[in-house]
Amino acid sequence: MTKHFHGALNRMALFTALLVAGVLYFWADFMQISIANIWLNGVIIGTSLFGIGLCFVQIFALLPEYKWLHGYTTGRRGLTLPPYLLRPVAQMLGARPRRISATTLNGFMEMILMRFEDARESVRYITNTLIFLGLLGTFWGLILTVGGFAELIGNLNFSDEMVLQSMQAGLSRPLAGMATAFTSSLLGLGGSLTVGFLSLQVQTAQNAIYHELEDYLAAHTHVSAADDVAKILPQINLATHELTRSINSLEQTISDD
Repeated sequence: MTKHFHGALNRMALFTALLVAGVLYFWADFMQISIANIWLNGVIIGTSLFGIGLCFVQIFALLPEYKWLHGYTTGRRGLTLPPYLLRPVAQMLGARPRRISATTLNGFMEMILMRFEDARESVRYITNTLIFLGLLGTFWGLILTVGGFAELIGNLNFSDEMVLQSMQAGLSRPLAGMATAFTSSLLGLGGSLTVGFLSLQVQTAQNAIYHELEDYLAAHTHVSAADDVAKILPQINLATHELTRSINSLEQTISDD
């Protein structure tokens, strides 16, 4: 079971190392992209770094959950309760495995799944924020570009012999707007892809815990009589409905005769 945790952690570390190596290798280009709009691009880079750090915090937070689940499935005594995700299940199951019903198993699994979803909400929000910041920079840059071209054309005097020099000098603002649009989009999409990949590895580690616990509890689950009745209840209702309709039809036939 721990191989899933170590595999996800190794993939995250390798991906982050390759990302850092790429940034260092293309440091001059990266800095040129970043300073195109230092404020917006700085916010995007900071948000990306925060998302990367949060993913590593979440993956390391799963380690106590893994240790408790491994100890519980192997029958180890004196286990401390897991910190968050599996705590309610650990409290209800107690120190030793016990037979549970299928309904209880479904309740356990739904509870854990909801906690997994809650833990991933913050990273999902950061990913969406990075996409939004990239789009914000795109529209901001387009506004600057269109406004710069409008101002440039409005100030040109085509009867002047220096019109080309004036046009060349006035292109700085539209080009700066285009740089803002492209660089913010690039950083926003790159940051969202980076955080999204790391979040996927965290989800893989969480799913390993979920499936391991589900398999273990399924081996200690019995189907109760209430569950059997719940399965055949629709068939009983259908048979009762058909019998009622036959009786009504018979009564109608007798009354007609």
